[in-house]
Amino acid sequence: MKEDIKAFLGYLAKNKNCSQNTLAAYRNDLNQLMTYTEAERAKGIIKSSGELLKSYLLNLRERRYSTATVARKVASAKSFFKFMVASGKLRENPIQNLISPRVSKHPPKFLSPSEYQRLLAEPKKLSTPEAKRNVVMLELLYATGLRASELVSLNVKDIDLERSCVHCAHGSSKRRIPFDHHINQILRNFLENDRLDLLYDEKEKALFLNRRGGRLTRQGFWQIVKNHASKAGLSAKITPHTLRHSFAARKLQSGADLQSIQRALGHAYISSTRIYKQSSPLAKVSE
Repeated sequence: MKEDIKAFLGYLAKNKNCSQNTLAAYRNDLNQLMTYTEAERAKGIIKSSGELLKSYLLNLRERRYSTATVARKVASAKSFFKFMVASGKLRENPIQNLISPRVSKHPPKFLSPSEYQRLLAEPKKLSTPEAKRNVVMLELLYATGLRASELVSLNVKDIDLERSCVHCAHGSSKRRIPFDHHINQILRNFLENDRLDLLYDEKEKALFLNRRGGRLTRQGFWQIVKNHASKAGLSAKITPHTLRHSFAARKLQSGADLQSIQRALGHAYISSTRIYKQSSPLAKVSE
């Protein structure tokens, strides 16, 4: 099965032009499936391929994977076995009738440009080092669509002012996200001035620091966004992910295609990006 998975991934890369993120997601899902089936067969219990795969699905549920994750892993398996049939290695797809769990998708919440300005205005009212840092974090997140975890994981070296882009590593994937002149200028000023007001150890690599000079945590940033949103009179449900959604919505409305947005967001599957098209009636895009 290991060689079959390798052949399938090669097919996706060559014929479907899948991104590295997508390939990594398929690889992880299928390797997990392979590990499970090999362990079950080693027990000596005779099972048909269909029964074995139904057992795998039940195992995922018992391990309390989210419905969305289970659905994705089932989709990966279906695509793999469809490839196996098409390539003549199997006569029929053993899970073609396996029902994938239904995933209820709530439309992502976006900030309008005026709402974003209201949010940004809150830290701008203050002149503390933390407030100046918060302005930069909000601006960078809104301009690049980074995840909150990715934002707080950035190191100084990840900011390329010469090329106006940020280098981001998420799991096994890496991507480069460009930003405009405005973001370039506020990052330059932050690095040359405001970050130094929070820096205690010159060896510290983190881009965004807390008041003690260490790396700001993801939980800390979520609380920062929540506090600023509350003071701005915005919904209590505004989170860093809302800014990520807003980035995608703006890109769509400006005419960007789904694949370019998928790459910027680091989505493994285009279906994760397509939800923005479905939720944004103003977006006119071609896939």
